[in-house]
Amino acid sequence: MLFEPLLDAIPAIRRPHGGRRHRPDKAHADKAYDIPRCHAALRQRRIRDRIARKRVDSSATLGRHRWVIERTLAWLNRFRRLTIRYERRADIHAAFVTLGCVLICLNYFLK
Repeated sequence: MLFEPLLDAIPAIRRPHGGRRHRPDKAHADKAYDIPRCHAALRQRRIRDRIARKRVDSSATLGRHRWVIERTLAWLNRFRRLTIRYERRADIHAAFVTLGCVLICLNYFLK
């Protein structure tokens, strides 16, 4: 499971005053992460969890936070080369993802 390595890979967050915080204050996740191992991993790192509970919470409660990520992935899927990964090397694929993000930002700012 890649949940713990994902939490450890989060870069340091800058704060307006004071030192750097190395972890976010809270994490949002969907019902697939409602297992004791994920809750324990967040508790170890002193991160509050906002994980939807299975058979209790509706999917709409976390939708306010997830739609930003879903929208961004949909924007990147406009580029056919990123939808189906043709490159075998990860650095070339990362370069195309960066180029796609640059084109999206450029399109946004030129409107």
